Amino acid sequence: AKTSFASVVFENYTLALAVGTAVAFMLDTLQAEDSPTKLHAFFGQFELVSAYIFTAEYVLKVYSCVENPKYRGAVAGRLSYMKEFYSLVDLLSFLPFWIGFSSTLDGIATAAVRFVFPSAPSLGNSTKCLRLLRLLKFERYTTAFRAFDDIIRENIDVLAVTGFTACVLWIFFSSVLYFTERDNLDAETASYYNTVPRAMWVTLLNLSGESPLSNYSTAGKVITGIIGLFASGLFGIPIGVLGGGFEELADDEEEEGEIEADEDTTRSSGVEDKCKPFELRCFRFANGIGKAADVFEIVTYIFIMISVILGIVQTVNGYDNFMEKADWFIVIFFTIEYILRFVGAPADPSFATEPTFIGSLKSRGRFLFSFFSLIDLLAIVPFFYASALPGSWIDRHAGYLRMLRLFRLLMLEKYFPSLTLIDDVFRLKKKAMIKTCFAAGTLWIFFTALLFLAESHDTSNGIDPVPLYGCELLDDEAAARKKRFFLGIPMGQKRITSAMSHYDCTMSNRFSNFFDSFVYTGIHLTGDFPIIEYNTLGRVVCFFIVVVAVGVVSIPAGLIASGFAQIIEKRVDGRRVSVQRGNAGDDWYEFRLAELRNQDPPPSVFGPIVDDLQLKVHNFLNGDDALSQGFRWLMATVTCGNVLAVVLESIPEVSKHLDGMDVDFLGVFEVSSVIFFTIEYALRLFSARKNVEALYSPWIYATTFFGLVDLISIAPWFVFMYLRAFGYIDSGSEIADIFSVMRVFRILQIEGLWNVAFSKLDNVFRASKDVLKASALMALIVWIGCAALFFIFEENNPNWRECDESVPLVGTEDAPGCYDFASTAECNEYYPGMCAQSSF
Repeated sequence: AKTSFASVVFENYTLALAVGTAVAFMLDTLQAEDSPTKLHAFFGQFELVSAYIFTAEYVLKVYSCVENPKYRGAVAGRLSYMKEFYSLVDLLSFLPFWIGFSSTLDGIATAAVRFVFPSAPSLGNSTKCLRLLRLLKFERYTTAFRAFDDIIRENIDVLAVTGFTACVLWIFFSSVLYFTERDNLDAETASYYNTVPRAMWVTLLNLSGESPLSNYSTAGKVITGIIGLFASGLFGIPIGVLGGGFEELADDEEEEGEIEADEDTTRSSGVEDKCKPFELRCFRFANGIGKAADVFEIVTYIFIMISVILGIVQTVNGYDNFMEKADWFIVIFFTIEYILRFVGAPADPSFATEPTFIGSLKSRGRFLFSFFSLIDLLAIVPFFYASALPGSWIDRHAGYLRMLRLFRLLMLEKYFPSLTLIDDVFRLKKKAMIKTCFAAGTLWIFFTALLFLAESHDTSNGIDPVPLYGCELLDDEAAARKKRFFLGIPMGQKRITSAMSHYDCTMSNRFSNFFDSFVYTGIHLTGDFPIIEYNTLGRVVCFFIVVVAVGVVSIPAGLIASGFAQIIEKRVDGRRVSVQRGNAGDDWYEFRLAELRNQDPPPSVFGPIVDDLQLKVHNFLNGDDALSQGFRWLMATVTCGNVLAVVLESIPEVSKHLDGMDVDFLGVFEVSSVIFFTIEYALRLFSARKNVEALYSPWIYATTFFGLVDLISIAPWFVFMYLRAFGYIDSGSEIADIFSVMRVFRILQIEGLWNVAFSKLDNVFRASKDVLKASALMALIVWIGCAALFFIFEENNPNWRECDESVPLVGTEDAPGCYDFASTAECNEYYPGMCAQSSF
């Protein structure tokens, strides 16, 4: 117990020491075992001193524990203390070191382990990994792992039944797949099923929801289909019980408290009274206060989306200057908007100071260095600079700088509050997040170390496919070339010799150090297994990742999602009817619909003739007579025909045959379909004033699930025709193919014929509109932001570079190779048109 300042200092010191030894282990894995360095020796001495300190701490704790009434008794009390969880953590913080310190114990234990796992590391190396257990010293502050004991005790009956069922399913399907796939014509697939124990590895992944292999026999495909549909759900119950129990236990301990909605910081009558009228008008106009300003703000948000789309399209080869004039117009528009915000800064409560000339300058200075201001400047200024000074550094890197415009998506926060809710979510789930993040992070580190130990010496399992330039280049110049590339240093005169040889890649290359292993372990902890070429010990580690760790690591994401939904629901409670849990459709729409069912539709403002026509159109589209039913069947047939056309176009033989015909049947059918769908959409909008399901409102119809489906079925075609007419895209381009594939969304229109499958989804869509808008914006920002980062960092990754056969992979002094260049653009400068980046 911490009873004095000195004890507090000592405990914090031991915690820091635990972190320090863990970091030392991670860094030490970067050192080659066969060539120890001074840094390696330093880490060894540091570990020795740490082991002495942790040993002394443990001895003193055991000696003094009898002072606690809970552990009375010289022998029994100390034994009782030594069996406590925290005492075991303290014991494990030094015991593995002393075991590995003894060469005799090291040899005996290593021989015993390698009898079962031939590729297992020595005990000395294993004990280095066990020093990471010292991180569990932080457990006394989070009690995260102690929660597992409570969960298992509370759910022991469920875990026993479901765990036994999962094991039976695992063994059963492994045996079945052994018989169906052991003679598979695909050698790789057959190698994973040549014995039942080997079959259990891939079957484990299948039962967890993964399917890393695909070349199954017909019977194997049926079995794996059954696993995917039924068995994986049953197999996941124990994992779900552990994960759900942990989340429930963490939620029980979270602080109670209401999260109040943020007040609008743009309202401040005091600021408005003190600033100049012109500044106030600029501020109000730029922030959408007023009718004209409201239109300006909506246009701003539309231009934000267009700007983001242009930024994405312009990264595609051949579309660098796509809609350049529109880009100019948008930049000028945002420049004007920025000037309005800059001038109106003294009237903005976020930046306002005293109502003086100096105060106005301070306000504008605060605005100038605000987050959104810097984002706007970084998106605007490089554009003008590159245009004024072509060939400059900014002009050469304009593509990267233009990606900063993606941050403008954050300005949509006013209409779709999402990012501002993150702080509320973390405050709402603070205790639970600390506990689960500690558990997830600790498991991540532990399993990283275990996979590193299991695979760092695995040279028997190769990587498929092997990179063309290999993994281990036997030349110092090769290492220099790789270093130049990853550091972005321009290539010098020195080239790599053509005689240089290379080895194929094995799992030891992937897991050569802790930090390389960290990445792959993180992927596995999400439930994804793109790598399956593990040795026996690696597969055992992955088994525990699947059974225990995946469920625990996913809990923080679940807590964020649930907290996000809770806060959104609280914020919209004031303007929507309280909804019973699990009945998402019973919201304002249903109540409003019930009110209108007994009311006559409103008369048309265009007179009785239009009113009568709207009623007839509504009866035709939604009636039960033979004519209405026939029309709906016709539209369903046309819809299925469109989907079938997309499928047929994807078959090379069919596509080639159609291209050779005099009449473009698919093109004529597409135009005819668009005419049909457009007429139907226009008629539904026209008659919405008589449709109680649309609440007698064209706008309600247009914003429902079915209204959006109707719009999506025709809008891409019109956009494509516009872009093609003005020469922005060609008919055979990749972007044109995207527009063509979007026709498959028309299949959702069949729902209108039976009104069964998606009718409930429409209710959910309306009831969850606020949550969907907020979460969709966050998902969009994360999606586009991550895609931009991948583009920036992976654009010149040699793993995705392809060169003409005449270009050597590794060059000579006079003729550089494909991978000798720091970028694909430099490669094309030396070998015009012979280098290409296949991804990113």
